[in-house]
Amino acid sequence: MTPSLEYRLRQHRRRKLVRSWEYRQRRHAHGVWFRLRSVLANARAAYVISGGDARRLMAEGHRLEPVGGELDPPKLIMFAPAERMTRIASTRPVAVRLNAEVLAAECLALTPFEAERGENRRMATPDAGPD
Repeated sequence: MTPSLEYRLRQHRRRKLVRSWEYRQRRHAHGVWFRLRSVLANARAAYVISGGDARRLMAEGHRLEPVGGELDPPKLIMFAPAERMTRIASTRPVAVRLNAEVLAAECLALTPFEAERGENRRMATPDAGPD
């Protein structure tokens, strides 16, 4: 076999290995990527925090998101108010999307979107009665 054919064969085998790994990951995920994207979609900002700060947030009553435990390695993912995040020294902001920084983080704190004031109020309409 010529060197160029051997090179092409090695490249083909590498692509096939990567593709089979990707398919295997999707098949065994059981919807975890969808659930993780759903959690991230509800976050205004994301911060990588230390394990100690994550434990303090849990002690304060902030609930862990179940999807963090479904990942391998497991991650501590929780929502906390933005004003609370400003008081944590170890915060490092990351983009709110499924990327390498988010996946590499051991502890991730997310800030929720604030409820819009008056979002449930109806616009007042003048009475259409006769004058």
